Amino acid sequence: MSASDRRASLYRSVWRWHFYAGLLVLPFLGWLAITGGLYLYKAEIERLVYADWIAVAPATPLPAAMLVQRVGAQTGVSVTQITRPAAADESWRMTVVKDGERRTAFVDPGTGRVLGTTHAGGIMATVKSLHSLAITGTIGNALIEIAAGWTILLVATGVYLWWPNGAAPALALRGRMRGRLFWRDLHASTGVIAGALILFLVVTGMPWSLVWGKTLHRVVAQQGLGRPLPPVPSDHHPLPWSQEHVRMPASGGHGDIGVDRALAIAADRGIAAPWMLTLPATPGAPYLMSQVLAKASDARVLYIDASNGAVLQDAAYADFGAPAQVIEWGAAAHEGRQYGEANRLVMLAACIAILLLVISAPVMWWKRRPARGLGAPPAPIHRARGLAGLMLAAGIVFPLTGLTMLVALAGERLARR
Repeated sequence: MSASDRRASLYRSVWRWHFYAGLLVLPFLGWLAITGGLYLYKAEIERLVYADWIAVAPATPLPAAMLVQRVGAQTGVSVTQITRPAAADESWRMTVVKDGERRTAFVDPGTGRVLGTTHAGGIMATVKSLHSLAITGTIGNALIEIAAGWTILLVATGVYLWWPNGAAPALALRGRMRGRLFWRDLHASTGVIAGALILFLVVTGMPWSLVWGKTLHRVVAQQGLGRPLPPVPSDHHPLPWSQEHVRMPASGGHGDIGVDRALAIAADRGIAAPWMLTLPATPGAPYLMSQVLAKASDARVLYIDASNGAVLQDAAYADFGAPAQVIEWGAAAHEGRQYGEANRLVMLAACIAILLLVISAPVMWWKRRPARGLGAPPAPIHRARGLAGLMLAAGIVFPLTGLTMLVALAGERLARR
């Protein structure tokens, strides 16, 4: 086979797999772009939806123990968690549990009055669950991981198909909207400009995935690159990534120093609002205090012995291993928090670019659709071994994606026969 035949065969293979990867991934990418774009504006959406519950008159907050007591009296259940915002004119949020259901209560810190309650985390917790498909359980989480791996293949093959060969401009928007050339240029130019951002979003989202993420957790812990403690889930407290699966230190005895003293100890350690405090759920459990994250460097977790006030553990960002620090940074940038408003606008632009790709791809297909059949690019006469090797390598790195790629490659071989 001549060099030109090999190039033609490779191009057709890449085009064909780009088509099938897009067919599989684009619905997920569109979903992630919409829900992710909404989550970027978490604070603004919450202020809109819960306006009457969030805005309060600035006042000196009552002691936390008194607030807990008053909220318990109004709701008839115990408070398990307190979240204090940075702003003085915002309500505090307290988690209460009734009949096994966790709910969020918005509380005026100056009076202790419960302004309203909603399901745990409210509307943005729902958006977050929709974004990760956690609302569907393990299957949804697995699908997200599979889609992430295929997205990497989609971006790589897209760049190859776009790569200038002298016959067309690298970036262009030619023709009119009713023509296929316009949509092809829109798709190619958008994909190339946003490709690096899409890969960044995929990679920084993988640490929370089903198989790949859990494996990464285990490796980081075993190698002492995060916090080298046995992995045990810490429920109902949003922690930095490296601390989400860490054994909670046990208190040394019985008794309870109280919420106010726990907060005073945390304040002496330099933890200021916004913060979150989880109360001991069982005898011997500690108070768990954490800084509400903006930048990655804000990560800070404090365990306080409920029996005597001793600090059992004080873990800050500087104490994390280098891999954990990189992952924390990636998560903060992924959510548009690390570099302020500029960061958020860049992530929003990535979401919009993804939606343009999701829209332009089916429009291109529609404008060249065949009379019968799916209209997939024709299979090359000769197999492109390099592309198959790339797919298998990606499958080794991302096992769930690899399984689906093996099925796809087997199907392709059967089709050839």
